[in-house]
Amino acid sequence: MPARHLLITGRVQGVNFRYEAKVKADSLRLAGWVRNNDAEGTLEIHVEGTPQALQQFEQWCEHGPAGAHVEEVRATDVPEDYLKSFTIQM
Repeated sequence: MPARHLLITGRVQGVNFRYEAKVKADSLRLAGWVRNNDAEGTLEIHVEGTPQALQQFEQWCEHGPAGAHVEEVRATDVPEDYLKSFTIQM
């Protein structure tokens, strides 16, 4: 399956983005992880799934949850890690 690495900038920490990203990923049956990059104030996501589900997830990431202000979503194709679920990393 295709896999993507997303780097999301803007007001993306302290607005439940990680939790809401997990809910969205689970609803789309995607695997991967999400974590804050505290040093840069960004959010990182690794996500794997069908092309259609990845597209829907990336579109959701462009606005994120209520309270978020997404400035940019940088997406890169990456190798699949064959993950089985979507997790929130601390």
